[in-house]
Amino acid sequence: MSDKLSDYGHTFQIKLIASFFNDKQFLLQISDILDPNFFESEANQFIIETIIDYHKQYKDVPTLDVLKVKLQEIENDVFKVTVIDSLKQAHRYFESTDLEFIKEQALDFCKNQCIKKAILESVDLLKNSSYDSIKAKMDTAMKAGITRDVGHEYNIDIDDRYKESARKTISTGWEAIDELMDGGLAAGELGVFVAPAGIGKSWALVNIGCNAAKQGLNVLHYTLELNQAYVGLRYDAVNTGIPAQNLKYHIDDVKDKIKEIPGQITIKYYPTKGATTLTINSHVEKCMANGFKPDLLIVDYADLLRNNGKSNMDIRLQLGNIYEDLRGLSGELEIPIWTASQANRSALQEDIIQADKISESYNKIMTADFVVSLSRKIEDKMAGTGRLHVIKNRFGPDGITLPSTANLSNGKFDIFTESSIGGQEATAAMAKGQDAVRKQLAQKFAELEGKK
Repeated sequence: MSDKLSDYGHTFQIKLIASFFNDKQFLLQISDILDPNFFESEANQFIIETIIDYHKQYKDVPTLDVLKVKLQEIENDVFKVTVIDSLKQAHRYFESTDLEFIKEQALDFCKNQCIKKAILESVDLLKNSSYDSIKAKMDTAMKAGITRDVGHEYNIDIDDRYKESARKTISTGWEAIDELMDGGLAAGELGVFVAPAGIGKSWALVNIGCNAAKQGLNVLHYTLELNQAYVGLRYDAVNTGIPAQNLKYHIDDVKDKIKEIPGQITIKYYPTKGATTLTINSHVEKCMANGFKPDLLIVDYADLLRNNGKSNMDIRLQLGNIYEDLRGLSGELEIPIWTASQANRSALQEDIIQADKISESYNKIMTADFVVSLSRKIEDKMAGTGRLHVIKNRFGPDGITLPSTANLSNGKFDIFTESSIGGQEATAAMAKGQDAVRKQLAQKFAELEGKK
């Protein structure tokens, strides 16, 4: 067995360096058994030694800024250039799809080196019949490299709680919502829009997808109701502001607008009840294997997924399981998920849709991290307005109602705080819509009275 990683090749060693910058827990696990001398080049040995020393002192992975400072300490210009070149190579592999394999192989190598070293050191102990010492050495060697992540150590990991990366959120694009959610949705979290049929919950999800792509993030949108191309047209409408029925006359404008969007959007269709959370998991893995790593998942909508378990169980239990599995998937993939849920028919004329109007299963509310309902009565549709009511919020206050404007010709949603200028204008528009409906009803009543 070689004492160096040279048997694995140069690229393997560079990818191993890259993996440390992406996985703090892996660095914690291997740092005590990884000897910089395992690496072939002195440049890579310097990088590993710097990473391990920094981790031991600060319990974290060094940033590129830290490495720049360390580079200034190198007096040999030729050696400095070699180190910089190795770091540039490692940076190119930050998103490599085989890093998990690299980490497993490296961990096995380091463990075997520990066992080999313990066996060699036990030879002299065996001559002296120091069996207890031999056992202690072998026990220590066998335990080398076991995961050391026991959880968040409250008394020690104080700084971790206040880092920006402690909860890396993805903005919805609506400041009023982001403030309530403490920045947006993060990995392992599930957000749900609740509305009756035809109110605009699918459009709201498209708005979130558009806003994420504009932030340079990759969006994977699952549709279980509308076909892929039609959902793509909705994205075109929201991104351009052009009414959906007029898009075909502005194809060049659509193409120009899409070129400006830094993130990628992939839309995948499954028939209603034709996919489970396991299906979605498998598809995400396929996308990642093909080089597309999603930052946000949108499922339109969860009620149309099929339960992973028995299909003959009560519908309420099935829906509860689906939402639990979907949130579990968000944690497993470390990707936030937005979805929607149906409200029952009686919610159609409610000013504010509460939790008791959610159809079938209350487990949806119990499982999700953020639940917001969307109400648009007849007068709201006339005025282009609506009301969003925060039913549940793990990240801040709930029970808050926000005015909004909605243009479903191009799918554009805007959400405001009540005291903002946009909120005041939306509230005034709601009042005008109510007046218009009252006048219409009064006119129809007068017409009926005249016929009598």
